[in-house]
Amino acid sequence: MKDVIFDDFQNMVSESLVRHKSIIDVLSKLQETEAKISRGVCKSVTSCGCIAINAQKQKFPSECTDDMTFEDFHGFTCTHIDGSLCDNCREVIEKEIGDNIFYLASLCNLLDLNMYDILLDEYNKMKMLGKYHLK
Repeated sequence: MKDVIFDDFQNMVSESLVRHKSIIDVLSKLQETEAKISRGVCKSVTSCGCIAINAQKQKFPSECTDDMTFEDFHGFTCTHIDGSLCDNCREVIEKEIGDNIFYLASLCNLLDLNMYDILLDEYNKMKMLGKYHLK
């Protein structure tokens, strides 16, 4: 059974999208919202300071042994993020992600795609392939 929230959300997006209905407008707004998400994260580091980015090369073992598991490799990687978002930065980034989801739904509507079906397909691939679905 389809998740009604996804369909309702897509329908509400379709009804509320008036000014930017062209595929070109939707694509450019989608990219703009992606840039605003990145900018929000950057400002959390450079202006607010609630998080810090300490990036370095991911450190994997130089030699693998036969008894190493996928979980062992997972433990070697890190996010490079120190700290956590303050309430203000969290609010800004959540708003930008919400706008991004709005325009992603708009793109799905214009191309007659169903967001729930896409999510379900991706979920099923991950579930079926497990660790072999690495990205």
